[in-house]
Amino acid sequence: MKKDIKKELEKRILVLDGAMGTMIQRYKLEEEDFRGERFKDHSLPLKGNNDLLSITRPDIIKDIHREYYEAGADIAETNTFSSTTIAQADYELDEQTVYDLNFESAKIAREVADVFTTKNPDKPRFVAGSIGPTNRTASLSPDVNDPGYRAINFDQLKEAYKHQAQALLDGGVDIFLIETIFDTLNAKAALFAVYELMDEVGQDVPVMVSGTITDASGRTLSGQTTEAFLVSVSHFPLLSVGLNCALGARQLRPYLQTLDKKADYLVSAHPNAGLPNEFGEYDETPEQMQEQIKEFLDEGLINIIGGCCGTTPGHIKAIAEVSAQYQPRPLQKLAEV
Repeated sequence: MKKDIKKELEKRILVLDGAMGTMIQRYKLEEEDFRGERFKDHSLPLKGNNDLLSITRPDIIKDIHREYYEAGADIAETNTFSSTTIAQADYELDEQTVYDLNFESAKIAREVADVFTTKNPDKPRFVAGSIGPTNRTASLSPDVNDPGYRAINFDQLKEAYKHQAQALLDGGVDIFLIETIFDTLNAKAALFAVYELMDEVGQDVPVMVSGTITDASGRTLSGQTTEAFLVSVSHFPLLSVGLNCALGARQLRPYLQTLDKKADYLVSAHPNAGLPNEFGEYDETPEQMQEQIKEFLDEGLINIIGGCCGTTPGHIKAIAEVSAQYQPRPLQKLAEV
């Protein structure tokens, strides 16, 4: 059943799925949906903790994965963007619960992926273990009056990421996707954790890294340019480097051009459906997003393409249709300086 994603990437552009949160919002869920039976007596409100739905409403998460695969996605992300002990501490959820969030999320995505692969072995489906940035930053102080203070350190991040990665691996992911990176030091802790884990268990799982350019300055939140971000992670044997979130496809394009010129890896992108309106909603239609992503494809910038905030199966269908008409970006070797 298991296919080699690297071989698939040599043949075609792979399509990543769209936004999990956007789809969950459509269900209009209440507190009871997030609590289920397991958390019915939990002391804190849990509504909005979407990762919990992999335990309390797995039917919804399964349906969302199914919709994205039906739309043409090759890779589904697990519902684990905030499934670290660090992020879940805000809800006072323990280490075992966090393990279960990751394991069950990976298991759900794996089951749906295998159904689609069985139906069409020529288009195998993959599962990416989503590893988000956490709600702490190792590079910046949350206190403007104490710039030297840090809410988290490297070792704490590494342990939390390793715990998450182990559960995702146990649940059956094909890839680790360290995404929405706003602080490269956090990302380096995650990378250290997953590669240490793979050394210990004797497995080789491809790793994707995706940073976030936060605004028109062209920098991450912790101040790095796209090129600096790339250099900071380039000592790891990555499958791909890319960008996601914060910006729409049009705004992301110049930074993808930088990666195309400099990256000795495959390049990925999963932009938002445009920029948010005054209500925080995303208005860009599938057709508009498709037209902008076609510009990436015309320039040969992309190996893996998908959607982030505001994207739906409709967006992914449009992206998959246009991507199928193009060859993937060739892996370029940097010339010696």
